[in-house]
Amino acid sequence: MDFLSDFMVPVVVGICLCVGFIVKKWVNDIDNKYIPTIVSILGIILATWMNTWQLTPEVLLSGLASGLASTGMYELFRQYIEKD
Repeated sequence: MDFLSDFMVPVVVGICLCVGFIVKKWVNDIDNKYIPTIVSILGIILATWMNTWQLTPEVLLSGLASGLASTGMYELFRQYIEKD
């Protein structure tokens, strides 16, 4: 799994993390199980945009890895934002 860290793009992870957080907190009609799908698709779109709209397997993997990494980072982000 360490090889996936080579494909993570910090900008995409950050944007997906923030969008996922907003969706979780502000959109009540979306079930939590759909948030990884939403941020994965967003990650693919952002990674493709950053690579001048060229979709290659590497770009697809970097978008997916970055989007899904943002769901894992959500807990850390939540603890930082929602301190008691």
